[in-house]
Amino acid sequence: MSNPVQPIRPAATVIIAREAKIEFEIFMLKRTSSASFASGMFVFPGGRVDHDDHLHKYDEHRIGPSDAQQYQIHSVGYEWRGFWIAAIRETFEESGLLLAYDQHGGIISFKEAESERRFSSYRQPLHDGQISLLNVCETEGIKLAVDQIHFYNRFVTPVGRPRRFDTRFFIASAPEAQRGIHDEQETVDSIWISPSEALKRNDEKEFDLMRVTRMQLEWLTKYADKGQLLERVSKQKEFLIRRPGPVAQDV
Repeated sequence: MSNPVQPIRPAATVIIAREAKIEFEIFMLKRTSSASFASGMFVFPGGRVDHDDHLHKYDEHRIGPSDAQQYQIHSVGYEWRGFWIAAIRETFEESGLLLAYDQHGGIISFKEAESERRFSSYRQPLHDGQISLLNVCETEGIKLAVDQIHFYNRFVTPVGRPRRFDTRFFIASAPEAQRGIHDEQETVDSIWISPSEALKRNDEKEFDLMRVTRMQLEWLTKYADKGQLLERVSKQKEFLIRRPGPVAQDV
């Protein structure tokens, strides 16, 4: 008797990049060994798209999408709002990195300890469903930085796996003065690391990766620095014409 086909769950993942002396670094999290998916693996921040992520109420609390992203929306053919909102929400829940604009129109900075503590206090209630990202936007008067989060590619878990996801991968620049830290629940460690170093450690069997994560890292090594990477993905129209975001049946 064959196993039933598992439902495909929409998901969003963000590769967050920052400058480094050599290449560039990306933020990665180690999932707990008790996790039902990717246990013990190093991953990028991300997770499932929830129903509320599609709410039109978010429209007055966002900046973007840009004109280039509008082209991207039509090119990849999906309801964009939920994936972008989920990308920002899950990144904040899991890493504490908040991709949003403050009341003065600048990317939120946690240079002041009080500001960092205040925003960090939202992470657990957000994870537990006691509040929503919309509540945080309304309370703090912030706008989500949709215009800074660029679609990169898409992967669908093949039939036969116990959990299946249709995941959109995005790339964003790390907010200055935000360090990032794992949530000590779903993730137990975190690190800023260059793509090539992550691959090297994986080869040495000391940095466990899913195959899809390794594939992303291999693609990232093609870019010399963060500026080149972001320039490439921010020019969505040209990027998608030359190299459409792949839909790979291997996660």
